[in-house]
Amino acid sequence: MANDLKVGYARVNITPPLGSNISGYYQVRIADGVLDELEACAVAISNGDKRAVLVSLDNLGMSRDFLDPWREEIAKTTGLDLASIYIHSTHTHTGPTVAINHANPLTAEYATFLGHKVVDVVVLALQDLKPAKMGIGVGEAKNVAFIRRYRMKDGSAKTNPGVNNPDIVAPIGETDERVNVVRFDREGAETVVIANFGNHPDVVGGTKFSADWPGLTRRIVEQAIDNTKCVFFNGAQGDVNHVNVHPKAGDFNDMFNDFDGCSRGYGHARHIARVVTGAILSVYDKVEWLENTEIKYTQKIVEIASNKADPKDLPLAHKYVDLHNAGRDDEIPYKAMMLTTVVAAANRMVRLENGPDTFPLLFTAISIGDVAFFGLPGEPFTGIGRGIKQAEGYKMVLPTCTTNSYSGYFPMKDSYDEGGYEAGTSNFKAGTAERIIEEGLKILAELKES
Repeated sequence: MANDLKVGYARVNITPPLGSNISGYYQVRIADGVLDELEACAVAISNGDKRAVLVSLDNLGMSRDFLDPWREEIAKTTGLDLASIYIHSTHTHTGPTVAINHANPLTAEYATFLGHKVVDVVVLALQDLKPAKMGIGVGEAKNVAFIRRYRMKDGSAKTNPGVNNPDIVAPIGETDERVNVVRFDREGAETVVIANFGNHPDVVGGTKFSADWPGLTRRIVEQAIDNTKCVFFNGAQGDVNHVNVHPKAGDFNDMFNDFDGCSRGYGHARHIARVVTGAILSVYDKVEWLENTEIKYTQKIVEIASNKADPKDLPLAHKYVDLHNAGRDDEIPYKAMMLTTVVAAANRMVRLENGPDTFPLLFTAISIGDVAFFGLPGEPFTGIGRGIKQAEGYKMVLPTCTTNSYSGYFPMKDSYDEGGYEAGTSNFKAGTAERIIEEGLKILAELKES
């Protein structure tokens, strides 16, 4: 097949004003500084009459209430098919809250600003299309992503049980240290590198905006390789983060123990970025160049059963939610990460008390020849990522979290019986992860055959 591939690139600054809300932690955080700028990056691809765009945003994740109108506006402005518009959030925990009618007027205004910027970055990337060739490689980022769910001596399972907790027995799960790399060499323009690796960007903490290690990875790659632009897409990260619960030697350098028992630090985010960059550099010059660059895309809505509470658990859930909302967490008999877990689970029970019985989940897939991007609308466990990567007929599959929607966690089935933060807070019934793998493989097979 002839290679008529063209690739465009654009990046815009999307840092909110100071005084805006920062997402996450079930605590109010107001931004009082900027450690590094937040950005929106877009890669436009074209081959003949087919075009698509891959966008990566530095924020925690957004619902379809935001992303559907933005995608529709992009389609209207550019003529792109809706299914070819792929908008991903890196899931940084030091990014802005995105909400309309928010009590904080800066936060409310930011949602409108961000919508305009997302359209802009796509338009700019399409204007930048240049003839290109595509290559792929897989590196490894060792010892920077750790399973964050642990079996404890009392038989329970806990998420982030704390550094050097003597009651830890073993992690529950397996990390995926593969770093997928897609390289586009363009005529008369910078090379564009897309990197895909799964880990929580919850390393920095605090009240200053930061793109965390995904943003630092982009910058370090661009410093290391002349005339190269890097775009990052986070992978299956729902049950992994940066916390090494048994640090040795210098593992705890540039870190501190935060309010929830997790160790954090900007210097450690830089360390992760350097390790991921090393994985990219290890394969950059030795990518496998691919001839087939035919572009295909699809999207599919799958109805998934909701994780409604047992009615007998609702009175206590309401009590915990009311106490938390009143600022009386000290009256809830848990501390650190267990407090976060209990409050988040109670919120889920109350939120789903009156339904719905199912949720429509939107899955998006874009392929460039034998390379496929598969967008998951939430936070998949690493088991989902490994399952999706096994799709037949592809040389590489890049599963990406929080894409075209944010719907919470997708834990593996056994984690519901084991307990922990992710299953306790998930909107979705046990068995959802396994269903996602099944549907994902089906979607990718159908895309291949289309």
